[in-house]
Amino acid sequence: MKTEQKQPIFNILVIGANGGIGRKTVEIALATGHHVTALVRDPAKLTLTHNNLEIVRGDIMQPETFENFLDDKDAVISALGVKAIKPTMLYSEGNRNLLKAMKKRGIKRAFFISASAIEVSPVQSFFVRVFTKYILQKILKNIYADQRIMEGLIKESDSDWTIMRPCRLTDKPMTGHYRFAINCFLKNCLTISRADVAHFMINNIGNEATYKTTIEIAD
Repeated sequence: MKTEQKQPIFNILVIGANGGIGRKTVEIALATGHHVTALVRDPAKLTLTHNNLEIVRGDIMQPETFENFLDDKDAVISALGVKAIKPTMLYSEGNRNLLKAMKKRGIKRAFFISASAIEVSPVQSFFVRVFTKYILQKILKNIYADQRIMEGLIKESDSDWTIMRPCRLTDKPMTGHYRFAINCFLKNCLTISRADVAHFMINNIGNEATYKTTIEIAD
């Protein structure tokens, strides 16, 4: 299925804009001509300048710090991520706050970042299934547990959501050429660059075929 569509210029709020996927999302959105508001806890860490970029301070765990930045936005991209493997509520509580604020402000369109390995894919090789279940899911159990809660909250919402489930993320350059599966598992889903995840989201903001869907994406 072809999902990339020519689309108008959007006003986009990117949350977690100084993270790996978040920064690439900001860069690609600006290069495509969109207007971006980048929400970060420490604006000094996002060293980007552009006429269509506004960098603002906010914390997803404190709704009062970001609700006003939802005004006049066409879409939200939640690129939250954690590096530590200790218990977290960033994905679930942070995006719960976001969904409530979106509903309050009348914003419908949003992307959220999850992970392909929160489920053991039946279409992967035996080795990958074993690695996922007995190693990856054990090491990252706290992150995946919170992402599962997050996904449940998103699916219960009335937003026009898309949950991105990338596999192992790399820092390779954007190619614009990748495989994806909508609401199903993707074969050989092993690696994908953060830039290509960002490219998919930016190029499918207005694509209704991706509304209320889960996307697996890989090289």
